[in-house]
Amino acid sequence: MGNREDLLAGARRCLLEKGYSRTTARDIATASGVSLAAIGYHFGSKDALLNEAMFQAIGEWGDQIEAAFAEADSQSPAERFEKIWTNIARTFDENRTLWLASFELVMQADHIPGAKEAFQQAMPMARTGLASLFLGVEESAIEPDVQMSVGGVLYSLMAGWFIQRFADVANVPGSADMARGIRMLADWLTEGTSPVG
Repeated sequence: MGNREDLLAGARRCLLEKGYSRTTARDIATASGVSLAAIGYHFGSKDALLNEAMFQAIGEWGDQIEAAFAEADSQSPAERFEKIWTNIARTFDENRTLWLASFELVMQADHIPGAKEAFQQAMPMARTGLASLFLGVEESAIEPDVQMSVGGVLYSLMAGWFIQRFADVANVPGSADMARGIRMLADWLTEGTSPVG
């Protein structure tokens, strides 16, 4: 590996071990075995390096989810939704420290140079990827309106569900609860059928 890759690997280790705000440039240099000056040379700043390491790690998490469901095309939409959500829960638990660091970054994005711009660039790709995954189609088939609507709803569900899982893992809705809730809301929106009473 070259210095740039070593720095990214060291930054990822620091993110997982210390979180975003507690990671210093010296921590990264020590973890990567690369000089402090190399951070500025390759990335311009510690924040730019941490941002890239974070989005790289989240992208790899998305690739894991996609690979796990490449063979799921024959399932019904309800089965696919529940199975994907169950797998998201499993990989979330396996990457819990990554998600803690990412939420920390979101909460501080206004104060970290380049963070908000990085999120703005990544968000459409994230929504497109989620819509593609759940609908079982290629990303190229996801039109802008589907990215914003279906992808936006799925992203909002996932982010809200992650927060619930952080707060109380024993009482977070399961995949069947999520699917049932979406069906109830769809019935209410289309038929006026209230899930209450």
